[in-house]
Amino acid sequence: MRTAYTSDQIRAAEAALMATVPEGTLMERAATGLAVICARMLGAVYGSRVVLLVGSGDNGGDALYAGARLASRGARVDAILAGSRVHAGGLAALRRAGGRASDARDDAAVRGLIGAAVLVVDGLVGIGGTGPLREPYATLAGLANDAPGEVIAVDVPSGVDAADGRVDGTAITADATVTFGAWKTGLLVDPGSRHAGRAELVDIGLGPYLPDPDASALTDADVALRLPRPDATSDKYRRGVIGIAAGSEHYTGAAVLAVGGAIRAGAGMVRYAGVAEPVAQVRARWPETVITTLAPGEGIEEVGRVQAWVLGPGLGTDEDALAIARSVLASDVPVLVDADALTLVAKDRTLLRRTAPVLITPHAGELSRLLDVPRARIEARGLEHVRRAAADLGVTVLLKGSTTLVAEEGRPVRINPTGSPWLATGGTGDVLAGLTGTLLAAGLSGYDAASCAAYLHGIAGQRGPLAAGDVVEAIPDVVRSIMNRLREDG
Repeated sequence: MRTAYTSDQIRAAEAALMATVPEGTLMERAATGLAVICARMLGAVYGSRVVLLVGSGDNGGDALYAGARLASRGARVDAILAGSRVHAGGLAALRRAGGRASDARDDAAVRGLIGAAVLVVDGLVGIGGTGPLREPYATLAGLANDAPGEVIAVDVPSGVDAADGRVDGTAITADATVTFGAWKTGLLVDPGSRHAGRAELVDIGLGPYLPDPDASALTDADVALRLPRPDATSDKYRRGVIGIAAGSEHYTGAAVLAVGGAIRAGAGMVRYAGVAEPVAQVRARWPETVITTLAPGEGIEEVGRVQAWVLGPGLGTDEDALAIARSVLASDVPVLVDADALTLVAKDRTLLRRTAPVLITPHAGELSRLLDVPRARIEARGLEHVRRAAADLGVTVLLKGSTTLVAEEGRPVRINPTGSPWLATGGTGDVLAGLTGTLLAAGLSGYDAASCAAYLHGIAGQRGPLAAGDVVEAIPDVVRSIMNRLREDG
């Protein structure tokens, strides 16, 4: 599992480690790792033109020491000094190795150097940077982004908030980011992750001094270990019976897609409850489904026993839909609340007052209604608001978006690393609901079910262009691939 930390957590760990090692050890380790990755990006180091963008902080020192190593191998290295001060030891090392330094105020020289560079090293602002870049940093970031050469960021791209990935104004868009000691949460969350490019971690010895993580991201192995596997004693009931209350006369497709997501994810049995029109569509597409046709105003009391419910995709928001929602939420099993059911819950939050677990799966607009917060603010600060929703509502939250986040009070936010923009098409959320509900019914917690489902769903949506039905059909191959990879790895 990839664990991530805030800037304060990293600084505290660094301080604890520095108390045990000679002065300068951490910068030496960081600069060495940075230089190795720079050399890999350059290919042929000798004769390559490298520009260092150097700020006042320690990451400017990291860049200077790494530049000195490249210069000693024959690279032409120019440092553009942008800060009010400079790391004296790093600058002296660069000059001893044959590197040169220029003042950022020399506009013509700066533009010429950056434009001619094969590699630009962003050492302007480190993990302590917040808010918009000031001058001359903002101008240098813009020049680096427009330059023909590759850009590598030191620890975190300048202009990206290391704590949550926020970007206010101009920020470096790197081809690669070399981060030291531990992952920073902002490197895993959009828009920060988009600015980071390919992120690589350099171990500088922080491990023993790191606290519980701020956030985490699952890997293939983590998901494979959590996925339910049938054995010789399994039957359809032991594998998990999922109930799905979805669809309406106007939105029949949502029911078909949610049921499909559940079936293709390996549910032992799917019980579907809905009104006549979506019932006909589900019966025609998924004949293995056990179906109950609901009369207007009728609840799910006669559906039969299930291990978890999915409530809401295409359900509508009228009185009949409310009756279904009330009956599902009155049950004693975990309930996934999605789509139209979120609208119903936003009007009456007392529906969430239940002893059994609740997992909600909103996008930013739906969460804005639940929290009474503008959608734009949620999109800009997803981490903050997914945590708040989990705490205020007392539920597990899967917040859908360019980065899908899973939050539960008292636990690190899980950041899904497999998302794909191809999933931004109608119906894919219904598929995710069915997939997640199957994992809930199989016995996974809301936290694990949401995290694993988002991971699998993201992979299933990576080969576009696609429709929601394509995601349904891709799920079994994705699950098999993940499980087989774990077997191959021993």
